[in-house]
Amino acid sequence: MTMGRNAFDADAGAGASTDGFARSRDRFETLLEWLDGEEAGGLSHGELETRLSVDQRELFRLLVQDHLDLRALREARLTGVRDADGADRSSAESGHSRALRTIFGEVVVRRVAYRGRGLGNLYPADAVLNLPTEKHSHGLRRLAAIESTRGSFDDAVQAIERATGQQLGKRQVETLAARAAVDVEAFYAEGRAPTSEPGDVLVISCDGKGVVMRPDALRPATAAAAAGATPKLATRLSKGEKRNRKRMAEVGTVYDAIPAVRTPTDILPATDEQRRDANPGPATRNKWLVASVVDDAASVITQIFDEADRRDPDHHRTWVALVDGNNHQIQRIHAETQTRNAPVTIVIDIIHVLEYLSAPRGAAPYPPPSGERLEECLWV
Repeated sequence: MTMGRNAFDADAGAGASTDGFARSRDRFETLLEWLDGEEAGGLSHGELETRLSVDQRELFRLLVQDHLDLRALREARLTGVRDADGADRSSAESGHSRALRTIFGEVVVRRVAYRGRGLGNLYPADAVLNLPTEKHSHGLRRLAAIESTRGSFDDAVQAIERATGQQLGKRQVETLAARAAVDVEAFYAEGRAPTSEPGDVLVISCDGKGVVMRPDALRPATAAAAAGATPKLATRLSKGEKRNRKRMAEVGTVYDAIPAVRTPTDILPATDEQRRDANPGPATRNKWLVASVVDDAASVITQIFDEADRRDPDHHRTWVALVDGNNHQIQRIHAETQTRNAPVTIVIDIIHVLEYLSAPRGAAPYPPPSGERLEECLWV
């Protein structure tokens, strides 16, 4: 977005000096003088780290600013400029500026605008710099995307400030993270299927997790059940009342696994010697992931099988489905195998199986007892 001409402070115009990096050099010399002085000499190493971590950001911001100003001074006028529609931009005007917020701080980008009657301005220098349309740099966008996957957006805001000193609003981080994800599905769809060895097992897996939602985000059936419920407490949900307050998020994966033959003692060694001699488990590679709180389990499982078909369209490999015993997921897997004529061996992981084997019929199967009590309660 064009910010207009001469819209920023003296940083943008100060770069026209003989020494393009004069401000950066002055800043660095000032920092060296401070390090050589009495104040720095009395600091602990931790205090020194804290001070320099702040000062280096301003130094690097000035280096970026000076470099951008130098590029602006050296920008050559172009002839025969046309936009994507072939319209001529015969008029060139210098001095156009826009802001760019980087991981070091905000800088100003000055460049030449190419204009045509009745047309918006065109900035070839923006394309050379690969500038985003909005204000935030790709470095900040990358941090927003990474940190948003690790926790809440509030946590992401704090993590970005710790790493860069830049204060972004929560809504800004949400927007940057959402924009970073727009190409994920297209990236997977257009990518080439990963190569695998003939003996590799093709593994598919899925799981569901209930996520407490706002009332307006519940599925219709769940929302109706929630509307008919009478809460026990006025300000929060008590134990057992979240049943009709959740929406199921479905997660799926497809990956290649190198088979590994193992014995029970390899998996559950009883002695240190068995633990040392245990053979390693199967190695996984080419992992593909999908998750959605919008699509239901059937849709996500269909996407999983689509990816498996893409990797092995002729169904020559061994397919294995790893699940936790959820009947609906197993039914959907059976339905997909019949539709696609793709034989799949379903494996239910042992931890979930033990939950059902660890208690007599009719008793609550979770949590299962452990140790000797587990052996006493096992029934088959």
